[in-house]
Amino acid sequence: MKQYIGSIALVVADYDEAIAWYTRVLGFRLLEDTDMGGGKRWVVVTPPGAGETRLLLAKASTPEQQSRVGDQTGGRVFLLLHTDDFWRDYQRMKEAGATFCEEPREEAYGTVVVFQDLYGNKWDLLQLKAL
Repeated sequence: MKQYIGSIALVVADYDEAIAWYTRVLGFRLLEDTDMGGGKRWVVVTPPGAGETRLLLAKASTPEQQSRVGDQTGGRVFLLLHTDDFWRDYQRMKEAGATFCEEPREEAYGTVVVFQDLYGNKWDLLQLKAL
């Protein structure tokens, strides 16, 4: 049996600004942007080279959802973006205007840095050490 997490919903304030940020700053590909009616869209982005994991950019539609934009995990790192070349991606993201919360560091498991998306959600950019 095979299972995997295909999509993770990320609550955003605005579809177009989220699409622009994820595609420009992170270099993600826009896979789908379908009008669902009533101001709702099905917007899916994915990291370059990713096969199964995708982000569903879900526009906040209630005051409770709006209060979660940028703080889906109470300030903890929310998502881990793995890379095969940390320094290439770190430099590209830095040049594209990504906000980093610290300097890159070496850990027992690999090279990592915490950054924030356009709403303040914290992410790790991570290159694991070869086993």
